[in-house]
Amino acid sequence: MSEPGRSEPGMDVAEAARQWLRDRGAQEIPHAGGSLYDHLGRVHDRLRDLGAGPDLRLAGLTHAAYGTDGFATALLDVAHRDRLRRLVGEPAEAIVYRYGGCDRGHTWRALSRTGQIRSRFTQTVEAPTAAQLRAFVDLSIVNELDVALHDPAIAREHGDYFRSVFGSWAVLASPAVIMDARRVLTF
Repeated sequence: MSEPGRSEPGMDVAEAARQWLRDRGAQEIPHAGGSLYDHLGRVHDRLRDLGAGPDLRLAGLTHAAYGTDGFATALLDVAHRDRLRRLVGEPAEAIVYRYGGCDRGHTWRALSRTGQIRSRFTQTVEAPTAAQLRAFVDLSIVNELDVALHDPAIAREHGDYFRSVFGSWAVLASPAVIMDARRVLTF
């Protein structure tokens, strides 16, 4: 029996996730640089180009499934996490859940000092492992780089904030991601 979202036998997980996104109407949802579908694909591809592993790439492709603190539109209610887990696997879904649930106002500026992420879903605080934290940071940075590259107004309005926060995350991020951030945001 095929996984939900898979439309053809032998379809790989990333293509199944892309089909799931199309089935959820992601290509019709406006986002910086076109549609949400376009954005999610670019985040996946940038993570791939920066050397991210398959779980983080799949998380990048589906990172807005539950909405985010910066993008309220959700493709799936968080109460149905099992559906995304079956599609992309437990490790990728856990990254999506942490990323989508992050209360940025309480987390981002303090993250390099505390190593803690506050959930807007549960109002709880967790201290992820170093690998989990790196995945969260890499996805967060790559997501915002794509937005900044495709919406100059956002880049102008939030560029200083991104440079400050991402600069403080340099010790947490993978070297390729922080180098890309420095190149794109010029810090």
